Amino acid sequence: MASPAFALNEGLQCVPYARALSGVTIYGDAHSWWGQAEGKYARGNTPEVGAVLAFPPHGNMRLGHVAAVRRIVDDRTIVISHANWSTIGGVRGHIEEDVRAVDVSEANDWSRVRVWYTPNEALGSTEWPVHGFIYPKQRRSDSEARKAVALLLKDRVIPALPAATPVRLAEATKPVIKSALVKTGFGLSGDLLKDIDRKAAKETQASPTPTKPVRLASVEKLIARLPKS
Repeated sequence: MASPAFALNEGLQCVPYARALSGVTIYGDAHSWWGQAEGKYARGNTPEVGAVLAFPPHGNMRLGHVAAVRRIVDDRTIVISHANWSTIGGVRGHIEEDVRAVDVSEANDWSRVRVWYTPNEALGSTEWPVHGFIYPKQRRSDSEARKAVALLLKDRVIPALPAATPVRLAEATKPVIKSALVKTGFGLSGDLLKDIDRKAAKETQASPTPTKPVRLASVEKLIARLPKS
């Protein structure tokens, strides 16, 4: 995947989102999931669709991290969905769907990974240590996962989009040129209309026909020469 399918700022932590997608009903900080899973869920170092990828604390990630496996690409690459990973627009708490995680361990045992980082539009440079994968007792279907996520998000308020850029005063006060020619599917600039008027005036002086019909004929000729939009 070159980039996430979408990145939605919901102010969401990774734990409830991974739980909703996977159906792995573990609570508490992400770093505790691996230990809590012992004796309750199968664990291993082989990725499976629907499993939870569990990270221990590392560097500034003091509470660990969990992500849901959505697809297996090859023995070194998986596609995951997770929350609260990338800082996008200076804000954390985003949902990122369908992003890459790549095994960079020497033994290909998924003990260290690099994960897609949206601000860079590339895999992050950090090699993150990984506990392994927690396997749900029964894999959730896509529809079940979507319903669980919808319930998780139903009471959350999506931040408002930035206000539209105000129109500059010079543009707002610029006179609007009205013309019946607008129906042709393109706009005519003021300079072009003036040029049409000048040419129509010359044709009017040289022709005995009334002014208005001659001007319209001139306009039609000029329109015919315009590039098609």
